[in-house]
Amino acid sequence: MESTRNKLIHLLAENKDTYISGQKLSEQLNISRSAIWKHMNDLKKDGYMIEAKSKLGYRIIGYPDKITANTLQWGLNTNWLGKKIIHREVTSSTQIIAHNAAKESMSGHGTIVIANEQTSGRGRMNRTWHTKKGDGMWLSMILEPPLPPYLAPQLTLLTAVALADTIKELTNLHPLIKWPNDILFSNGKKCAGILTELQAEQDQIDYVVIGVGLNINQQLEDWPEELQQRATSLRIESGTEWSIQQIIQYFLVSFEHIYDLYIKKGFQVVKTKWEKYGFRIGEMITIHQLNKQRKAIFYGLAEDGALLIKNTDNCVERLYSGEIDWFDYSSSD
Repeated sequence: MESTRNKLIHLLAENKDTYISGQKLSEQLNISRSAIWKHMNDLKKDGYMIEAKSKLGYRIIGYPDKITANTLQWGLNTNWLGKKIIHREVTSSTQIIAHNAAKESMSGHGTIVIANEQTSGRGRMNRTWHTKKGDGMWLSMILEPPLPPYLAPQLTLLTAVALADTIKELTNLHPLIKWPNDILFSNGKKCAGILTELQAEQDQIDYVVIGVGLNINQQLEDWPEELQQRATSLRIESGTEWSIQQIIQYFLVSFEHIYDLYIKKGFQVVKTKWEKYGFRIGEMITIHQLNKQRKAIFYGLAEDGALLIKNTDNCVERLYSGEIDWFDYSSSD
């Protein structure tokens, strides 16, 4: 159900060229005039510019550029994703909050947990994800997919496609997906990572939490020296500063669209798009498994999302886990 705050914003937006009286707002929202006044003050705190004139009423003259649950939901054109948003200015990890919310049945399918800054962001294998306040997208999505647990890794690949689509469409950059969970560019520098975790029974997923970290407006000096050769941001690659709110909203719409297709039609719709973005398909890679390494040609994705490689004996093999090197240095996950 739409919140009173969102209904108020919609009414103000619909009357942006004129004033709408406090009495009319009170009648349409079925709340008191004093409640309207309180909501207006809360909107101002969120960064909305509200003009109030005696005998005329209120009108909205400016929108905030900071990220809150309200500013994200305003203009978010999704059907089910992000209808509930848990926002934190600063948190240790959106993944932790999302897991707790899902376990305590506080939030269900489609809930978003988002933060302006993470102090303990992490990627695969508990690697640290460096974040800076207000410069990126740090969010986790709670999903309850009608899937058996063994198909959960496909959601990582699906998320990567939605993220790559978002970057390409909004920035005109050409992102690439490094199997299974990184977004980078042709220079090998990483701008985004995905972490998929689940709670499941033997044959049924209880819930999945998908964490996404995207570097948007960072400058090179924002990272430790040891990361500067491997990390990048949309701003560094494009030379342009981007609206974080717009990118988040576009990503959520893109994710919902491809998720719905996937649930309806299966993994093939994801596989086809993923392979268009696949980094180094047809080229030699180094695979690390159980303290051993070998070289093989990256052949593409299998029908179930596994990595297909062609060994030196020309046999094609499926890989479901392992660390992949594409260059002389190890890529960070």
